[in-house]
Amino acid sequence: MSEIEQKIKDVQLAEELSKRYLSYAMSTIVSRSLPDVRDGLKPVHRRLMYAMRQLHLDPKAGFKKCARVVGDVIGKYHPHGDSAVYGAMARLAQDFSVRYPLVDGQGNFGNIDGDGPAAMRYTEARLTDFAMALMEGLNDNAVDFMDTYDGEESEPLVMPAAVPNLLCNGTSGIAVGMATNIPPHNLSEICDALLYLIENPQCEIEPLVKRIKGPDFPTGGVIVDKFSTILTSYTTGKGTFRIRAKWEKEDLGHGQYQIVVTEIPYMVQKAKLVEKIAELLINKKIPLLNDIRDESAQDVRIVLEPKSRTVDANLLMEHLFKQTDLESRFNMNMNVLDSDGVPRVMSIKEVLREYLNHRHNVLIRRTNFRLDKINYRLEILSGYLIAFLNLDRIIEIIRNEDEPKTVMMKEFSLTENQAEAILNMKLRSLRRLEESQIREEFDDLTNEKNGLESLLASEEKQWIAIAEEVKNTKEKFGKKTALGRRRTEFSEVAEMVEVPIEALIEKEPITIILSQKGWIRGLKGHSDLKGDFKFKDDDELAIAIHAQTTDKIVILDSSGKFFNISANDVPTGRGFGQPLRLMVDIANNDNVVTMFVFEPKASYLLASNIGRGFIVDENHIIAQTKNGRKIMNVADKEKATFCVKVNGDMVAVVGENRKLLVFKTEEIPTMARGHGVILQKYKDGGLSDIQFFNEADGFSFNRSGGIGNETNLLTWLGHRGQIGKLVPFGFPKNNKFFN
Repeated sequence: MSEIEQKIKDVQLAEELSKRYLSYAMSTIVSRSLPDVRDGLKPVHRRLMYAMRQLHLDPKAGFKKCARVVGDVIGKYHPHGDSAVYGAMARLAQDFSVRYPLVDGQGNFGNIDGDGPAAMRYTEARLTDFAMALMEGLNDNAVDFMDTYDGEESEPLVMPAAVPNLLCNGTSGIAVGMATNIPPHNLSEICDALLYLIENPQCEIEPLVKRIKGPDFPTGGVIVDKFSTILTSYTTGKGTFRIRAKWEKEDLGHGQYQIVVTEIPYMVQKAKLVEKIAELLINKKIPLLNDIRDESAQDVRIVLEPKSRTVDANLLMEHLFKQTDLESRFNMNMNVLDSDGVPRVMSIKEVLREYLNHRHNVLIRRTNFRLDKINYRLEILSGYLIAFLNLDRIIEIIRNEDEPKTVMMKEFSLTENQAEAILNMKLRSLRRLEESQIREEFDDLTNEKNGLESLLASEEKQWIAIAEEVKNTKEKFGKKTALGRRRTEFSEVAEMVEVPIEALIEKEPITIILSQKGWIRGLKGHSDLKGDFKFKDDDELAIAIHAQTTDKIVILDSSGKFFNISANDVPTGRGFGQPLRLMVDIANNDNVVTMFVFEPKASYLLASNIGRGFIVDENHIIAQTKNGRKIMNVADKEKATFCVKVNGDMVAVVGENRKLLVFKTEEIPTMARGHGVILQKYKDGGLSDIQFFNEADGFSFNRSGGIGNETNLLTWLGHRGQIGKLVPFGFPKNNKFFN
């Protein structure tokens, strides 16, 4: 057996795939997509910050090309694609994406319209003060370092994070099987919550949320959630925030006004928002709006022009909030890596506590580091003082002895570090003035050492020191600064406002025309229903009705389905309109039976060509979708033929056999759906026409020379399902009550 064959092992494919996918999943979760709760950074952001720091790109230094930064990052720390690294870097410089930018960009880094940044060879960058605070203490052994992927460099496992970056800037990411989405917050309010938690470690979540209030998005806007909803979100670590655009009403004089949107919801691209509103405007989905203009420069300024001065601004905005991204939702999911690197969803209190614990560890480590430095320096200074007290003897030893270091250590009980420092002293350091300065430095460092040792011995003093750090952070980046002021406001609006369609459409008369071939169009005003309408070749009028633009139009097809369209959606203007089948899904083998204006509280007799029918009320003829609503079940070769409004206590039905039957309306059952009952029996033919009337008035029909009216009903009076008697003298030959 060869050496290669000896290395071959038999494994189960499913088991091996499971192991490898789990390894990939954990790598994605821990090393790519989820932020660390302590510094709020993902590995790519942490490496970007560290690489820029190593390039000395602090806020007071000059800018350097982003290509240089990206090259260092992917070459030393993050072996991934340059476009991904540059994209992450560019986002950290966008003040509309990040609440407290970590990168100070020079050049085109994109805009709120959704345009991307310029190529990295054209843009320059350096760190911001906020980013420097995030890395404060890296030189003081504040955190652990690890080797980079090639082992040639080292990088921090986590930043010291003098600022609570996770909550201040938020983050989002999608891993394998889990995701995170944390909104940005106001630093001052986070600091207030931290100070309260330091003083009250066992506090409930509610007082913390009262101090944090809610997210503070870089693009502003208005949060329209109740406090109870916000509290629940922060308690569970999951929830939804409703954000609306901020707008104001500008008076133009003479009763005219316009609406100006000055802030839009977070992560909404302004250009796409304006495009969407314009599209709805063209399609007549926003009838109260006349025009939209984007007058934005550095600030957002979207101008909305109402249809008329009588339009209510609040009503118009409610409609826009409902149909566009002027209102959006932010789905919070505080899924982060805890201090042990374990991903889990945390409440706001757990996030704050983890941050404070991290700052406590940083304080201890930096204090010990400083203490070690002081002890080393005191050791050297002690040696200097011994040298000054025995200066002549020291000089003699150095001049005469072959191994002066060993002799000095033995004679004056010096340590190796002290002896080495004395030997490295310059001659000009032997002045009397230097001795006094050394004694002064020795005393100062001794006092500092005592203070640090006292700090390490008292946990109470440690938390006082951390509280002081939090206060300093609040002072530096708080609400008194232009960067720190709260941008997102809160509103009392808590529930969705339902806007009736009638309130959004200007009420105007309209004549709706349907042709035999199924083309529908509208004419402004109420035209003569028997007028000379123009149609395509080989087409003619089928149905014409009068309506208002605020009306709902009901359509019945021969399969027994009801469809609904808005009168305002019917195309108007020149031309022949559009096919009705583009508006509702009427099958190709079905035809329109009737079309009428919807009336509340009305009932209708639905009947088929074979004389079966039932009464249906208005609630059941409303269809919610284009597919319509099936109400009447029809058999083979049977079709729904009539939909007649019930407006009398009697009904007259006439068949194609010219037999007429009159009976009481109450004999017809009211149903929500079905096949119906027999209205009139026929040996040959079927149902020809239906008329409702009041018994005292009698039924009417066309007669040569005028309208005939029959009040003596005894001849035709009977019950539902009978055959009936021949029609009265002069009844129209087409068997219709009216032509």
